[in-house]
Amino acid sequence: MNLVDIVNQDHLNPKVKDLPNFKSGDTVAVHTKITEGTKSRIQIFEGVCIAFKQRGDINGHFRVRKVSNGTGVERVFPFHSPNVEKVVIIQKGKARKAKLYYLRERSGKSARIAIDYDRKED
Repeated sequence: MNLVDIVNQDHLNPKVKDLPNFKSGDTVAVHTKITEGTKSRIQIFEGVCIAFKQRGDINGHFRVRKVSNGTGVERVFPFHSPNVEKVVIIQKGKARKAKLYYLRERSGKSARIAIDYDRKED
């Protein structure tokens, strides 16, 4: 085991195993810890998961997009970030692609993703 692997093992987040099994197209609420000065609080970012990268890896992250006041907002959340408290699945979406970047150009009804009623609970 080289030095890079040892450093990566030290920075792994144990909460990653508690994250639910969600995928692109799902509407999720990500609870993140926000620190302002000496105070910290939990802020919820709710939107559609549009991309994944290397789910189990130290470099893995997922991208969540929401529309706030008519403006699209995207945030990237690393899986092993200590600021991600938990992820809650709000709605399971039926997506045929792994990356839903086409939602960036769409608005209104064309930006909706169909609900997947057939997907089983994990």
